[in-house]
Amino acid sequence: MDPRLDRLKQSLEAAVEGMSSEQLSWYLPGKWSAAEVLEHLYLTYTGTTRGLEKVLTVGAPLATKPSMPQRMLTFLVVRLGHVPDGLEAPARVQPKGLPVEQVRSEIWERLAAMDATIARCEARFGCHVKLLDHPILGALTAAEWRTLHVVHGRHHQRQLLRLRNRTCGSP
Repeated sequence: MDPRLDRLKQSLEAAVEGMSSEQLSWYLPGKWSAAEVLEHLYLTYTGTTRGLEKVLTVGAPLATKPSMPQRMLTFLVVRLGHVPDGLEAPARVQPKGLPVEQVRSEIWERLAAMDATIARCEARFGCHVKLLDHPILGALTAAEWRTLHVVHGRHHQRQLLRLRNRTCGSP
């Protein structure tokens, strides 16, 4: 696995280590629970894998030309490592209520599958080719897809740690 994604996996695991299903399900009104944050990440890994598998099946990148706002957001997220507040997750990656146990048992397999698919795309199309459109950022290369998931995961890891502190009373 890509070392940055492996470190992300370890930090996300540590953020929820020892939390019960009840603690994972606790939420503030209008906010996601830790379980929902994990499910959201699970869905993003699954969606990226699915999209990049289509690229491999078609045998050609499916990226379109990004708009100027998409380029600016890509620069902010991928180059500067910042997820702006107020961005709403696309409907397809919003939590759907999957069982906590399923998400916990499958999320790391989904992350590994995504990483392997990114690597296959990179080997086939090169590292400078825009492969697929992200629904908010637009067209991304393999390296940009990895970086996006690292930055996005760290953003949610901070949320998980805050939820852990509220439910467990420890860092």
